[in-house]
Amino acid sequence: MREQDQNAINDINKPRFSKNSNSDFSITLRNRVSTYFKTNDISRHANKSMIVKTMVMLSVFFAPLILINIGMATTPLLLFGLYIISGIGMAGIGMGVMHDAIHGSYSKNQKVNTFLGYTMNLIGGNAAVWKIQHNVLHHTYTNIEGADDDINAPFFLRFSPHAKKNGLHRFQYLYVWFFYGLSTVSWITTKDFIRLDRYRKMGFFNKRNGYRNALMKIVGWKLVYFSYALVIPLLVVPLAPWIIVLAFLTMHFVTGLLISTVFQVAHIMPNTEFPLPNEDGMISSDWAGHQLATTTNFSPKSRIFSWLIGGLNYQVEHHLLPNVCHIHYRKISGIVADTAKEYGIPYNTKRTFITAIIDHVGVLRKLGKVQPILTG
Repeated sequence: MREQDQNAINDINKPRFSKNSNSDFSITLRNRVSTYFKTNDISRHANKSMIVKTMVMLSVFFAPLILINIGMATTPLLLFGLYIISGIGMAGIGMGVMHDAIHGSYSKNQKVNTFLGYTMNLIGGNAAVWKIQHNVLHHTYTNIEGADDDINAPFFLRFSPHAKKNGLHRFQYLYVWFFYGLSTVSWITTKDFIRLDRYRKMGFFNKRNGYRNALMKIVGWKLVYFSYALVIPLLVVPLAPWIIVLAFLTMHFVTGLLISTVFQVAHIMPNTEFPLPNEDGMISSDWAGHQLATTTNFSPKSRIFSWLIGGLNYQVEHHLLPNVCHIHYRKISGIVADTAKEYGIPYNTKRTFITAIIDHVGVLRKLGKVQPILTG
């Protein structure tokens, strides 16, 4: 974590973790993982397979848009088909390229990570805002109400047992999928601006002209994105504007539904905890123990699925070792599971993605009931 980010966290008095509980586990795990890479003489960063994946995902995203932009989408069916394929590529970039790059795990060369991190901007988001939301707040304060931005939901959704409840929540397990689908529409329109302003108030972007420069970059990148994703198609595609806009929104709905479901089922699950700090602002476990208590793996035996979603089915490994490229998670998952078992720490996993979704729905239903149902 950058010193500036850590200072911002200190300034806003966020929860702190115990430095003693399970500390031996964390040290042992890191030593064993380091030994694995040294013994096998491989880098913890991207390999040839990861580079191929990057090229595939970028091609799946851009190739359909190129065809649309040169006027090849002459029928609604073809237009929707191309946009949907592009949406799948967009999800692939989000989960399998920019995610590693912004974590700094794609390459040992930080310039390469920064460059590939801009793929987030190319799909309509913003790398700088995402880094604070995801790397700093979510990865540090996973499932802690008020601190983890991934569970800080609008009033009509309730992702934590400590969040305020209202009557709408009893139906959230039904309508949440619609809002998951709209999540990237929010990213490309309002969310980055809202979070940029909030993060500035929290102490981020506090260098000289930091907020202004970040705001100008967000505006500039979004203009570039909207130009090739929507504006040019509106000018060249020989179809009604409303059809083009609807196809564009369908692309984002596919992306949003895929990304949100993958990320949310990893943390809002029956066996995951939602700890709160004590009166002194302390969390009872150390950071590593907290990650294991708040995170769940799913579908660990499906190599194809894992490849498609950027290894995010190994969320436990990712949260404990975010500086390791996801291409290695399957191989090191055994080390993590065995070490957790050795130290008597839960290692949550679900056999399939479908099972994980079903359990996720169950938690959403319980969170919508009148009586509190989760502890931690």
